[in-house]
Amino acid sequence: MTTPLPPLDPGEQVLASFAPDRTTYLRAHLIMAVALGAAAGVALVVMGNPYPVTGPLGAAAAIGLRAAYLASEALSDTWHLTNRRLLGPRGHSLPLAQITHARPFLGAVQIITRSGDKHLIKYLADAPAAAARILLARG
Repeated sequence: MTTPLPPLDPGEQVLASFAPDRTTYLRAHLIMAVALGAAAGVALVVMGNPYPVTGPLGAAAAIGLRAAYLASEALSDTWHLTNRRLLGPRGHSLPLAQITHARPFLGAVQIITRSGDKHLIKYLADAPAAAARILLARG
């Protein structure tokens, strides 16, 4: 299920939609599990724990549970680019004239507005292309 498209203003047209990619979502969680597992193992070795393998196993289990629990919400957050606004989940509506930056950031696109607000369009298969498309629409 994706975020439904909110009502558009007269003359407003959808130019692109940015839906999360399941492979990118799983890859991000795998990277978190490996990094945090390694950090937990090193911390346990430094503390002299006789069973440092519990750190990586615990981290992998925790990140795996997190990924499973949040998947339905995270993978439904679709953003829509129109000729006037960037429409996001949970009522986000960013006028294109207010967007100062759209840059790829670790599989996401970070949007920064003139007021300094920051938004992430997460888990995109091609974040650089999405950022370029937003900046092109902004003009």
